[in-house]
Amino acid sequence: MREKQKDNKDKKQKNNKKQSTDNVIYVGGSKEAENNNKNNSRTRNLRTKTIIAILALMVFVAAAAFINSMMNKEYKGYRVISSTETNYENTASYIQFSGNLLKYTPDGVSYINRNGDTVWSAGINMKMPIAVARGDYAVVADLNGNAVSVFSNEGQVSSLTMPYTICDVDVAKQGAFAVVLESDKTNYIKLYDKNGNDIYEIQTTIDKSGYPIDIAISEDGKKLFTSYINMNGTTITNSLAAYNFGDVGQNANADRMVGGYMFDSQVIPKVSFVNNDIVVAFGTDEINIYAMKEKPGEKAKIKFDVEIQSVFYSEKYIGVIVKNDNADDNSIYKVKVYDLKGKLKFEYDLDFNYDNVYAGKNEFIISGGSDILIMRKNGNVKYKGNMNGRVINVVPTGNRLEYVVTYDNATEIIKLKSDNGTELK
Repeated sequence: MREKQKDNKDKKQKNNKKQSTDNVIYVGGSKEAENNNKNNSRTRNLRTKTIIAILALMVFVAAAAFINSMMNKEYKGYRVISSTETNYENTASYIQFSGNLLKYTPDGVSYINRNGDTVWSAGINMKMPIAVARGDYAVVADLNGNAVSVFSNEGQVSSLTMPYTICDVDVAKQGAFAVVLESDKTNYIKLYDKNGNDIYEIQTTIDKSGYPIDIAISEDGKKLFTSYINMNGTTITNSLAAYNFGDVGQNANADRMVGGYMFDSQVIPKVSFVNNDIVVAFGTDEINIYAMKEKPGEKAKIKFDVEIQSVFYSEKYIGVIVKNDNADDNSIYKVKVYDLKGKLKFEYDLDFNYDNVYAGKNEFIISGGSDILIMRKNGNVKYKGNMNGRVINVVPTGNRLEYVVTYDNATEIIKLKSDNGTELK
């Protein structure tokens, strides 16, 4: 009897010991205790790491969902954060410049910030001013005249008088600029730094090369792309020429020309470096994309069966607006956006007549009358609606969901919101 009780007692102690190994930490003692401590510690660490990993995954999924919703959300209205009365004359023109606006008239140039305030003004004397901007520099030139002025976001940098009539101008990020000049029989493409110092000059004859209708300078100012048109009786040809002002161009030939292309039935009125190494030639019904790290090479071609009405672009995409004659609804135009490989990303039917197109890195804005359309580069509509009057220009402020809207007599800063209608300040 005693032996049986002893056996039961030993079994009970053994079972209790077995059950306790899952939640007891042994301190010191036998090798068995040491191993149990290690095993329990590993189990707790594994559990902790698993929980942390699950929580991190949950946070990542939530953040991705939030970002995705923001990238696809369509806003229904806006509120006016501030409004400033302004007097924009009919002779005034505006371009985006250094995150804000550059206003120019035959008499002067002004830099206008996001609040509609004039940061600085400078006087000019031009009959037909044209302006281009890139980064923190802008150039204003007198088309068919001789005057050129360079501006930074801090004010006027230099002013020059050209020896011949100005036909076109473009600017690089650091303020270097190229200008096309025309004399009786010779055309000149002259490159200057921001202070007006000569860098290089190219001479072409109308009989040999044709008439230059557009030029483009790369962001670093070292590469130039030109479009020439040549009329021989009733025959019209268009040629493209690429120049390099770096070491590669210096070793190529005397005029630094490093490539060229000829078109027999296509007029190319616009060429542009969309980034430092890719240049795009926009034709009337064809777009040609060239890679030009040093010399040009064909990258892609996009053909259209209708005439291109407008083009817009950024460093990531190319957009065109064409007539939508076959539309079954009320759409007037079709917006087509491509990547830099020439692949169609999306199309959109536009149902209002437009006046201006702004292209940013991640979105573009089309405005006409009191209508505006803001679209993301992925093809989703960010906002579509009517504003408070005839819109001259719309540009983003740099703050999330905020835009500067310029009217005939006022400048507003608006912020998009989710619900319908507008909310005045």
